[in-house]
Amino acid sequence: MLPFFLFIFICFAALLSSPLAAGELTTCSGIVPMKYRSDKISIADFGGVGDGRTLNTRAFRAAIYRIQHLRRRGGTLLYIPPGVYLTESFNLTSHMTLYLAKDAVIKAVQDSSNWPVIEPLPSYGRGRERPGGRYVSFIHGDGVHDVVITGENGTIDGQGDVWWNMWRTRTLMYTRPNLVEFINSHNIIISNVMFLNSPFWNIHPVYCSNVVVRYVTILAPRDSPNTDGIDPDSSNNVCIEDSYISTGDDLVAVKSGWDEYGIAYGRSSYDITIRRISGSSPFAGVAVGSETSGGVSNVLAEHLSLYDMGVGINIKTNIGRGGFIKNITISDVYMESSRKGLKIASDTGDHPDDKFDPNALPIVKDITIKNVWGENVQQAGSIYGLRNSPFTGICLSNINLRGTARPRSVPWTCSYVSGAALLVSPWPCTELTSTQQDGVCSNNF
Repeated sequence: MLPFFLFIFICFAALLSSPLAAGELTTCSGIVPMKYRSDKISIADFGGVGDGRTLNTRAFRAAIYRIQHLRRRGGTLLYIPPGVYLTESFNLTSHMTLYLAKDAVIKAVQDSSNWPVIEPLPSYGRGRERPGGRYVSFIHGDGVHDVVITGENGTIDGQGDVWWNMWRTRTLMYTRPNLVEFINSHNIIISNVMFLNSPFWNIHPVYCSNVVVRYVTILAPRDSPNTDGIDPDSSNNVCIEDSYISTGDDLVAVKSGWDEYGIAYGRSSYDITIRRISGSSPFAGVAVGSETSGGVSNVLAEHLSLYDMGVGINIKTNIGRGGFIKNITISDVYMESSRKGLKIASDTGDHPDDKFDPNALPIVKDITIKNVWGENVQQAGSIYGLRNSPFTGICLSNINLRGTARPRSVPWTCSYVSGAALLVSPWPCTELTSTQQDGVCSNNF
C-alpha cells in the first residue's frame, strides 16, 4: 500500500503547489497574515553545527534569547541552514519566525533523563498518561504571539521511538512530550514543514486563538502510540488546511479538557475549520474528542481523503465528560479501506481519576455529515447515545459506503439517537427518520 499512498501524496502536493489551484482554493488561512521579518539571524551565528552529533541546545536558546531581548521592530527570523541540528527542548518567544531551509532537520535528543517536566494542564488535572506533571514539548511556546514556524519543507524530528518503547514497557515517569505545543498563545502560523516521529501528539495548540496550520506533512509509523497529527484543544479560530498526515492515531482531533478538570476550567473549542486533509491511520481521519469536557462547537471539516483507516469520522465522548458537542459539519469525504465509516460514541476514553461525576453527561446535537463516499468499508457506522442524554439532530445525507461486511455484522447499529437520513447507503438505523418526519435536518440537506 505504501507506494499507492506515496503516489497520492505526490499528486496532492503537486495540486497544492499549482498557482492555478492555489488561486481557486477556498481558505481560512487569512485569519493570521504571514509576517515578513526584515531582521534575520542564523543558528550558525550562535555556534549551531548541523552535523547530527553536536548538541545545539545552547545555540537555540541563545538565538531565541537574543530575539526576545533585542525586540527588533517587526520581529526576527531565525534561519536554520541545511544540516541536522541535534538539540534538547527549547522555548519560542513572541515576534519570531523559525525558518527551516530545505534539508534542514531539527532533531530531538533521545535522552529523557534531563528532559524538563512541567505542570499538568489545568483542564486535564494531571498528565494525560501518568499522574503528576508532563514532559515539556520538544518545541514549546507559552503565552506567546506572532510566532511562525515555516520554511522550505525542512523537518522537525522527535525521534520518538525511545518514548514509544517506554510507553510499551510501562516505564514512563511522566506523560510523553508533544512535538510542538503552544499554550495561551495567539496569532500562530505553522506551515511548509515536515513533522516526523513525535513522541506523543504532534501539534497541540491549547488555550489558543487564531492558529493556522497549513501545508504540513506529519509522519509516524502506523504502530506508534498516540501520535495524533493536529489536536486543537480548548482553542478557537483554528484553521487546518492542505496537509498530509500518516500516523499511529487520529489525524486531527478536536479536544477541550478531561472530565471534572475540563468542566471546571470551562474553555471550549469553537470556530475550527479542517479542510483538504489527506492521510492514513489505524484510528480516525477526523475526530472530535474524546476529551470534550469544556465543549466543542462550530467545527467544519470538508474535502478529506482518507486511506486505510480504522474509522473515517469519529465523534467520541463518555459518561463523566459533561460538556457539549454541537454544530459539527463534515462533508465531501472520500475514504478507502476503512474498518468503519462513521462512529458517534458515548463510551470512549478513560478517566483521569475516580473523582469524575458519573452524572456529568455530554450533550451531543446538531451533527451534519454529508457527501461521503467510501470504498471497501467493512461497516458503515454506529451511533450510540446515552439513555439519559440521547444524541439529537444527527443528519446524514448523500452517503455511500460500499464494502464487504464482516460475517454476522450489520451495516449500522444505533441506540438513543434521533435525526434524519437522506440518500444513505446502506440505509441507516430505524432511529433516523426520513426528512419529511424530522424538520431538524431539513436545512442541512
